[in-house]
Amino acid sequence: MSWAEVDRYIADTLLGEDPALEAALAANHAAGLPPIDVSPAQGKLLHLVARSVGARRILEVGTLGGYSTIWLARALPPGGRVITLELLPHHAEVAQANLERAGLADRVDIRVGQARALIEAMIADEVEPFDLFFIDADKQSNADYLRLAIKLSHPGSLIIIDNVVRDGGILDPDSADPMIQGTRRLYDALAATPQVSATAIQTVGLKGWDGFILARVEG
Repeated sequence: MSWAEVDRYIADTLLGEDPALEAALAANHAAGLPPIDVSPAQGKLLHLVARSVGARRILEVGTLGGYSTIWLARALPPGGRVITLELLPHHAEVAQANLERAGLADRVDIRVGQARALIEAMIADEVEPFDLFFIDADKQSNADYLRLAIKLSHPGSLIIIDNVVRDGGILDPDSADPMIQGTRRLYDALAATPQVSATAIQTVGLKGWDGFILARVEG
């Protein structure tokens, strides 16, 4: 038995077949995108969290091929919107096609460019706050994304940040891995931000040993 086999059992038993999601993963592979999407079980968790808090506006940082975006968009109530940010135009094109195939393109706005600049532009434009954030992009910038997300939040907004355990690498303060150092800065930023209540959960499964942060903006 293995973590991956357990993950597949969970997905087969509780999620079942999903042609749109399976087609998205196949399209991502065919287009040469890296296989770093969330697992099916993690995608369903995002979906259930979004539904549970009644998220109407969702900001995703890191679109890739739109697999997690599909899960999030499906959770929206009528009139809801996902804004998702992607650095690479090729990834955004694949994601757009996947969303159109899934019948969700009208609920999602894909914006291409540097996430930090795109978020700062939204702050400058004083856009309506977001109810839920999913941050799954360059780990070196996670502390910055947290700081910016708070500026676009309201009391009660949730912030989910993926890949925050990194095979236990976060325990090494001298790591030469910039993603580990970026993740440690994220933890330090959360610890120093009293307006946010946060925890981190370790996970094992198809993605190995990792985890995610769940944070709530309190005020």
